[in-house]
Amino acid sequence: MNKRRRMTGVVTSNKMTKTVVVEISRTFRHPLYRKVVHLSKRVKAHDELGCQIGDQVQIVESRPLSRDKRWVVEKIVKREIRTADAGVAAAEAELTPESVVEAEASPAAQSEESPMEVQP
Repeated sequence: MNKRRRMTGVVTSNKMTKTVVVEISRTFRHPLYRKVVHLSKRVKAHDELGCQIGDQVQIVESRPLSRDKRWVVEKIVKREIRTADAGVAAAEAELTPESVVEAEASPAAQSEESPMEVQP
């Protein structure tokens, strides 16, 4: 085993080519005030393994690969199983062309019968 630093974190973004953003969370008790402190750090890491958002990965220190990248994904500790988001699927179902036409027509019909207008 070499002397390079190794840390474990969670992948928060994989939108770049062969690069992921890993969030490293650290929890410790303050030495003087004894309060629990939560710190997190986001680093960019080189990814040859094909990580997905939510995966728990181990990253290792490396030579500078670019302006921001100083870490490489060594292994995927735990895969995140992602399913289709029900909220997104429901929102897409509501925005069909027919519902958009109905939504545009309904405010105009409601404005004609507005209870705010008083007839003398």
